[in-house]
Amino acid sequence: MIRYSLRCSSSHDFESWFQSASGFDTLRAANQIACPLCGDTSIEKTLMAPTVRPARNAGEASKPSLTQPQTEIEAALAEMRRKIEANSDYVGLNFAAEARRMHEGSIDARAIYGEAKPEEARALIEDGIPVAPLPFMPPRKAN
Repeated sequence: MIRYSLRCSSSHDFESWFQSASGFDTLRAANQIACPLCGDTSIEKTLMAPTVRPARNAGEASKPSLTQPQTEIEAALAEMRRKIEANSDYVGLNFAAEARRMHEGSIDARAIYGEAKPEEARALIEDGIPVAPLPFMPPRKAN
């Protein structure tokens, strides 16, 4: 496996892993690599620094926080998630049925989010029921 630092023609920087250098070249030639921000498929490799392991006695200060957003995009996604969870009801695996019942007028309309199988989401869209995927996983209740 090899990790490349990449840049799209809109100057968005991102990283991705590839099976090999030739694997990257094959995917890029087939326009199968896209910028996660804008969807642009005009992708180039950028200069990369080698990964260097820190000394064993390097303090905790050198480790990134895994619970705090590291970029503006991560912060915006975290804020969006907070607002969705605060202002809508989580209906879990009943999302498709609840959305359909609201659309048909069987129950009062309200803001909901939950989980749906791809075929359920496709059926909702085909029936003109407005739904959109969320860029985060819903909460799961543990045992």
